[in-house]
Amino acid sequence: MNLPGGYPGMTGPPARPKKRPAWLVGGATIVTFVVLLWVIELFDSLTGHRLDSNGIRPLETDGLTGILTAPLLHSNWEHLMANTGPALVLGFLVTLAGLSRFVYATAIIWILGGLGTWLIGNVGAQTYNGMMVETNHIGASGLIFGWLTFLIVFGFFTRNVWEITIGIVVLFIYGSILLGVLPGTFGVSWQGHLCGAIAGLFAAYLLSGPERKTRALRRPVRPPSLNT
Repeated sequence: MNLPGGYPGMTGPPARPKKRPAWLVGGATIVTFVVLLWVIELFDSLTGHRLDSNGIRPLETDGLTGILTAPLLHSNWEHLMANTGPALVLGFLVTLAGLSRFVYATAIIWILGGLGTWLIGNVGAQTYNGMMVETNHIGASGLIFGWLTFLIVFGFFTRNVWEITIGIVVLFIYGSILLGVLPGTFGVSWQGHLCGAIAGLFAAYLLSGPERKTRALRRPVRPPSLNT
């Protein structure tokens, strides 16, 4: 069949591949990340938990590498299982703000939160015979706290009704775990929780920049007042 003004044999423009729904891509992304955590913990368990020493050791030069590895490591299966549910839910909800924003927010929380933990991770640490016990911070909870605070405040920065609604629901369901930023249970890194939460607030403000800028441009400019 010949199209008018076309070439012989052409029946129309080639069909464009269907774009996958954002929720499907986001869901696959966060599930893949959590599966990676389980694979790493399986390897760690089979090798006598040798990887666990690669956490964040505050104010030690060789502990800086733990900023990159700590969120991937867990002390045991119970620790990982406690983080799995919140990671799946909160991580997925962050992807709904856009996959690129999810990647940037995660990177900011991961690095900035980890750096903060490296700086203050010894605050309140236990002492033994007058000497401070070395702390080693591991686990994805700092990342989870960052995602949580990101979700709670992001909608208020963007003024998007849907994102505000998500923030309120998340605060209602998960808000109580924010108490984890306070010193409490021995062996729990409240410093990592606190730094992750602060990094999440910073990421939300930074990544809401386009909406805040657009809103500022829409504001009517008042003419200058002249005295007569």
